[in-house]
Amino acid sequence: MNHDDLRHWSKRAADWAHHYHATLRDRPVRAQTTPGATAAELPDAPPEAPEPMETIFADFERIVPDAMTHWQHPRFFAYFPANAAPASMLAEQLANAIAAQCMLWQTSPAATEIEEVMVRWLRDALGLAPRFTGTIHDSATTATLSAVLTMREQALDWQGNAEGLSALPRLRLYASAQTHSSVDKAARIAGIGQANLVKVATDDSLSMDPGALDRAIAQDRDAGLVPAGVILCVGGTSVGGTDRIAESIAVAKRHALPVHVDAAWAGSAMICPEFRPLWEGVDGADSIVFNPHKWLGPQFDCAVQFLADPKPQVRTLGLRPDYLETLGHDAPTDFNEWTVPLGRRFRALKLWFTLRAYGLDGLRTRIRTHVAWARELAEEIAAIPGLEIVTPPMLSLFSFAAGDDAATRALLQRVNDDGRVYLTQTTHRGRFVVRVQVGQFDTTRDDVMTVAQVLRDLL
Repeated sequence: MNHDDLRHWSKRAADWAHHYHATLRDRPVRAQTTPGATAAELPDAPPEAPEPMETIFADFERIVPDAMTHWQHPRFFAYFPANAAPASMLAEQLANAIAAQCMLWQTSPAATEIEEVMVRWLRDALGLAPRFTGTIHDSATTATLSAVLTMREQALDWQGNAEGLSALPRLRLYASAQTHSSVDKAARIAGIGQANLVKVATDDSLSMDPGALDRAIAQDRDAGLVPAGVILCVGGTSVGGTDRIAESIAVAKRHALPVHVDAAWAGSAMICPEFRPLWEGVDGADSIVFNPHKWLGPQFDCAVQFLADPKPQVRTLGLRPDYLETLGHDAPTDFNEWTVPLGRRFRALKLWFTLRAYGLDGLRTRIRTHVAWARELAEEIAAIPGLEIVTPPMLSLFSFAAGDDAATRALLQRVNDDGRVYLTQTTHRGRFVVRVQVGQFDTTRDDVMTVAQVLRDLL
């Protein structure tokens, strides 16, 4: 295959994509397959000779689509969305065609500088203080790991990277039980350890208790342990738990501890000023992460980390051997020093296209309607005999149950086997519940209300 062939097949792929998205409502949302079925369709060994693209493309059409869960389906209400607005898809095609490795300014000047501008655009759109700068990661997991590694180095007076951790003091991190598992993963990978991630008690509103946080830090210091940092949550993955940001940051600052705020899903909603009370006081944080790919339209992967001061993170993660020096320029930004991987994709391009193609007003309208439809759906489900709302809507996320755990599990299985909508589960205060999250880019009110109809049909 050469570039002339690529021109033909790119058009064919674009036609296929148009048909795919136009017919998504006719497909079951979740993959209707069994483990191993797709692998069984593939040969045991790669071909020795080239195969015609017609055959390869036909095999794609035959094997892949029906074995995929359709994340862009307008009735995908599971997990959080991984949106892919058409403008973002177009930008990704262009980024793939350029195929740059954007690790340094000199390897990708436009990618680096557009990233700087996109971070500023989003900072201002979310109403954050102008002192914040930042970078684009693949996911919130990497951003949180970067923040935790930085907390570790600051707490150890920058000796962790240089000396290793074995002879250094035992560190402690503090978060609520509503934080995402990526916080646990960061504690493990950073060498701090799961046992040293303190899950601070939450109150009835699922917020970390600032008083309990204060006591936990003081007790650890008295015991000779070294507190390293606090991770707060806005819109937790399970049921939307949100910490009292201003009060918790005040506690952390009294103890001279850095704060990272995980707003991976809910952060996108902060383009709407009326939702910003959810993270009031966030300007006091040292690090904030949110995922535009979860609600603003740019497709996965696209996580933005804002930093009040990037120098500690660059000192922690930066490594500049001679072969990565940029000669003849005064220290341009090299974003590989802000994150874990050296290699970087041109992620800023899809942000640039998406923000311009839909505008902040268009994106605000989408988010506001998703929130309104989720509230309407929750009211509709609450009126169905045998169902109850367990956690009320937090933005566009809520949960419900159908009696005991066994009945709720069985109902969820029937719903997902039915295929018209896709929902997932969580455990809330020891109870098995079903999550509903409205946020797919092209969903409509009729799509959202289909959830209630499916539940009525299957009860």
